[in-house]
Amino acid sequence: MNATLRRSLFSLALLAWGGVLLYFYSSGRMNQYLAPDFRMIAFAGGLGLAVLGLFNLLTAGQAADCGHDHSGEEGAHDHENDDMHPITALLLMLVPLGLAVAWTKDEYSADALSRKGLYAAPSAMNSPFLASSIPALTREEIEKSHRKTADGFLEFNLMELFFSTGDREMQPLIEGLKVQTEGRWIDEKVRNPNGSRKRLYRLFMTCCAADSKAIPIILEFDKQPPELPDNGWVTVAGTMRFIMEDGEIQPVLVVDRALASEPPYEENFMRQKGF
Repeated sequence: MNATLRRSLFSLALLAWGGVLLYFYSSGRMNQYLAPDFRMIAFAGGLGLAVLGLFNLLTAGQAADCGHDHSGEEGAHDHENDDMHPITALLLMLVPLGLAVAWTKDEYSADALSRKGLYAAPSAMNSPFLASSIPALTREEIEKSHRKTADGFLEFNLMELFFSTGDREMQPLIEGLKVQTEGRWIDEKVRNPNGSRKRLYRLFMTCCAADSKAIPIILEFDKQPPELPDNGWVTVAGTMRFIMEDGEIQPVLVVDRALASEPPYEENFMRQKGF
């Protein structure tokens, strides 16, 4: 394969990688993988790859000096040859990329969520940094600092309810409160003999999807839970309880109503947006 064609192929690979990064940024899909602080870095990287690939493509046919003296050598030699055929190298760079873009669902499977703490007790996952972010309050202050729905439920985000489980001062203040929150709806696979429970969760992300953790609470119904889309977004309202089960305190929302809802703008809790 001649040098011009080889350079053109590798330039197209650079353009493809840069284009994928730019696509993920512009389409919003990057929000599922990176916290806001890191998205601009990925955008700049994609832009740099695209510019470099375009430059190399436009200059692929130009002859270049290799930088050392070939006098006395017989015949020209090619500095761009290597042990791998260019087509093979191109396929190794582009086929996995294309399959990943086409097949990814931009969300975790149930097994992956389990490994990220979906069914772990809050006390086993408690973060001193996050727990300390909840200031000492009275119930009156809590009620004043949270909006109330038309039917009298205080609007809490799921992280507040989850981490109050590990705070012995916050528990008695939130215990018994009528609250409303939102999250993703998924089956309860632990301590659910009557089938009257579901689990509600969101993800907390520090920098990227690899370090994200599930932030869950248990939903308790007085009968069979309603039929709602698995892993879909729901808004639930009920009474907050903290129940000791198998030696661990679990946050349990005794549900009065559960309705399907639209996902929030940021599906994940971020480091600077957790509360």
